[in-house]
Amino acid sequence: MNKDYMQQAISEAQQGIHAGHGGPFGCVIVKNGEIIGSGHNEVLKQNDPTCHGEVMAIRDACKNLGTHDLSGAELYTTAEPCPMCLGAILWANIGQVYYGCNIQDTDQIGFRDEVFYRIATPEGKAKLLQEHQREACLKLFEEYTHIDGKTLY
Repeated sequence: MNKDYMQQAISEAQQGIHAGHGGPFGCVIVKNGEIIGSGHNEVLKQNDPTCHGEVMAIRDACKNLGTHDLSGAELYTTAEPCPMCLGAILWANIGQVYYGCNIQDTDQIGFRDEVFYRIATPEGKAKLLQEHQREACLKLFEEYTHIDGKTLY
């Protein structure tokens, strides 16, 4: 844990809010003592609800390193990651996350992360998700795993 890295995340968030890019969410990703990626919320700038600070920093780090695997990296972010960002963090194999404000703090300034955590429960997912044409999609999966006659995974 390093205060300087969190200060960099705060600075990144300040740049974004003063430019009108989105909410007060900034992030830096560190590996081997070096910042490998940074980003801030660009939801308003990009007209894209997936452009959260963590996602932007992951994209930046992956581009900078030429890989989708950020194993061994740490992430510093100004707020507790939402479920989407947490998913991206897990897919990128980031091993440690340090956050500033928590979900209740973000709720206090008008962000609704708590709603997404409720939807992620089995009851919430049952209302939103419905399986459809599974057999056709299983054939697609089979095609993927045997491209060029070899198993890909």
